[in-house]
Amino acid sequence: MECVVLYSLAEGIDRSRVFETYPRHQAYFEAFHADGGGLIALGPFQADDPAGASMGIFSSRAEAERFIGGDPFVVEGLAQPRVLEWDAVRFD
Repeated sequence: MECVVLYSLAEGIDRSRVFETYPRHQAYFEAFHADGGGLIALGPFQADDPAGASMGIFSSRAEAERFIGGDPFVVEGLAQPRVLEWDAVRFD
């Protein structure tokens, strides 16, 4: 079953650290995807604060948890992930 990972900023962090860390986060998700890591889509929510929240869609809970385990945003304590199993209805 696909999973959605919702990221929210950790409380009390300096938001500038999110922007400083983003290049490592981007390199990580690009490599994860290139390696066949089950990453379907990801990105921030459109809001006044682009560093506020984001989500990713993964092919399975195992892939979502593997991603979280190495993501610089999580490893460095900037984001708090929440994994939700997603029973998507497709209209392809």
